[in-house]
Amino acid sequence: MPVVIEGAAGLQAHAGKVIGATDWEEMTFETIQAFADATGDHQWIHVDRERIAKESPFKRPLAHGYLTLALVAGKFFELLDLQGFQLVINYGCNKVRFPHPLTEGNRWRLAIQMGEVTPKGDWWEAIFHARIEVDGAKKPAVAAECVYRFLPA
Repeated sequence: MPVVIEGAAGLQAHAGKVIGATDWEEMTFETIQAFADATGDHQWIHVDRERIAKESPFKRPLAHGYLTLALVAGKFFELLDLQGFQLVINYGCNKVRFPHPLTEGNRWRLAIQMGEVTPKGDWWEAIFHARIEVDGAKKPAVAAECVYRFLPA
């Protein structure tokens, strides 16, 4: 069930609070291949099954780092029901790290905690500490400070 945030007051009320985590999903080769096709990044560690089996320490296709980061935006609105805004935009990231590999067959989920909330003219800015967690791993596949801007209605 998504967390309901109503307007700027709702953003401020949730500053520093854990928002939650999505359900677990499995990383598929089809997702990795589609990202490779979309970006043109067909490096062998992602898409060459024969070479991966022989040479990769992971022994399975590896999700691109930027694919794992893109999963944050794809799942963000599953965790939040934002009301009282004309527009919400992904403004960027302050810090991004890829501490653990996400490979084909791994289960993953998005977990977020809201950080600082500040006014920016007519907009409000909120930092979200986002992690793409890998089931059974101590470290996430992605740890990022994602910056979103909110234009109140």
